[in-house]
Amino acid sequence: MTIHRIADLLRTGQPDQSINIQGWIRTKRELKEFTFAEVNDGSSLASLQVVINQDVPNYAEVVRKLNTGASVEVSGVLVPSLGKGQRIELKADAIAVHGEADPETYPLQKKRHSFEFLRTIGHLRSRTNTLGAVFRVRNACAHAVHQFFQQRGFLWVHTPLITASDCEGAGELFTITSLNLKDLPRTENQEIDFSQDFFGKRAYLTVSGQLEAEIMATAFTNVYTFGPTFRAENSNTSRHLAEFWMIEPEMAFCALDGNMTLAEEFLKFVFKAVLETCPEDMEFFNQRIDNSVLETANHIIDSEFERITYTEAIALLEKADRTFEFPVSWGLDLQSEHERYLAEELFKKPLIVTDYPTEIKAFYMRLNDDEKTVRAMDILVPKIGEIVGGSQREERLDVLERRIKAAGMPIEELWWYLDLRRYGTVPHSGFGLGFERLIQFMTGMTNIRDVIPFPRFPQSAEF
Repeated sequence: MTIHRIADLLRTGQPDQSINIQGWIRTKRELKEFTFAEVNDGSSLASLQVVINQDVPNYAEVVRKLNTGASVEVSGVLVPSLGKGQRIELKADAIAVHGEADPETYPLQKKRHSFEFLRTIGHLRSRTNTLGAVFRVRNACAHAVHQFFQQRGFLWVHTPLITASDCEGAGELFTITSLNLKDLPRTENQEIDFSQDFFGKRAYLTVSGQLEAEIMATAFTNVYTFGPTFRAENSNTSRHLAEFWMIEPEMAFCALDGNMTLAEEFLKFVFKAVLETCPEDMEFFNQRIDNSVLETANHIIDSEFERITYTEAIALLEKADRTFEFPVSWGLDLQSEHERYLAEELFKKPLIVTDYPTEIKAFYMRLNDDEKTVRAMDILVPKIGEIVGGSQREERLDVLERRIKAAGMPIEELWWYLDLRRYGTVPHSGFGLGFERLIQFMTGMTNIRDVIPFPRFPQSAEF
C-alpha cells in the first residue's frame, strides 16, 4: 500500500484520487453529521483536512480518539474542498488510530506556546508549526550546502570529532577521558597523568575540522567539512551553543580573493535554494517571525558584497555619528554592534572585511608584509553581524613556526601541520560558518537554541 506525503497531495493531488496518508492530528471539529480533522505528517506547513462521515467504521469510537497529538492512518478519496484556503480535502473511508494522546495532559494544544516553554518539551516541539518550518528549512539548507560543493568538484571529508589539538588556540575545549574520576592517576608533580588515558595523551572534542581539512586539501585540492563541533564556552546567550555544526571548505592553490569570491557565491546559492525549496515555510517566517526575512534573503542573492579592509572599517566607525557600547580603536576586535552598523546602516548590504590585526586572529592566518595584519576575512550581514570567517593560511614554514611559538602553543604537537609546509607547501585558503547561525539568519529566529533540534548549552543536555 502506497503512503502519500501530504505535501505532495496538497501540491498535485487530484479529485477522485484514492489515497492513504499517515500523520498526527492537529485539530478536530465535531459537527452533528460528520467530523473535520486536520492531519499533518511533517512534510509541509499546511495540514490536509479529513472529512469523516458517520459511515466510517466504528465512527463514534474513532472520533473519540482523534484528539490533538494522536497518530492516525487514513484511507479515502480526495474531493474538491468547499472551505476557504484549501483546494482539496480527504473524504475518509477508514481510519486507524495508532497512538492516542490524552487531551488533559498533552502539552501542545491549539494555542500559542512560548519558545522558552517549547524548549522544555524538546521531544514534542518539532510538531509545532514554527519548529516544523525551521527544521524543513534546515534540511533544505543542508542539502544545498552539499549541492554547492559537489557541483564544484569538492571532496566531502569527515574530520575527527576527537582531537588532541586546539585549532583556534582559545582553550574552550571539552576534555574527554576514560580515566576513573574517583581515582585519577597522578604524575610526580601531582598533575593528572593523561599518559594512562585511552589515547595516551589529553584529548578533546573538536572545535573545528579546519586543520585536518588542510591535510586533505593538499591531496585533493578542494575539500569541505560539514559536521558537529564543540565549544566549552560558558555563554548563556541567544547566539551560542556548546554543540553546533560547522561548514568549512579548504582550497589549495587559492589566495584570499578566491576565498572571498567562493564564500559570496556560497551564501547566494544556499539562500536561493532554500527560497525555491521551502517557499511556504519562508513566507511563514516572514509573516510570523520577522517581516524582513524574504527581503533579506533576496538582498543576499541580488547584492554584490562590498569589500573593505579592517583599517578602513575602523576609520568609518570612528566617524560614525553615534556612541558605541564597546570602544572603537585600531587593534581591537570588531563587536557585533560595530559589524551590524557597517552592514545595516552604512553599506546597507553584506560586506567583507579583510586584513585584521595579527594579535586578534589565529596563528594559522597568513602574515601580511607589514607584519601587523593577516590575510583574514569576515563576511558581515545585516541583523547578525559576522556570519562567515576565513583566511588565507600561512604556507611558509619559518613564519608559521614563529606564529605558533608567539601564540604559546606546543609546537611539537603540531609536527604534522608543519610537515604540510615542508613537503609540497602551497598557498591555500578556507572559511568557516556556523550552520545554526546561517539558519537563524535565514528564518529570523531570535534564539539559536530554536534552530537545532536538541540544543546543548550550559547546564542543559536534555533529550
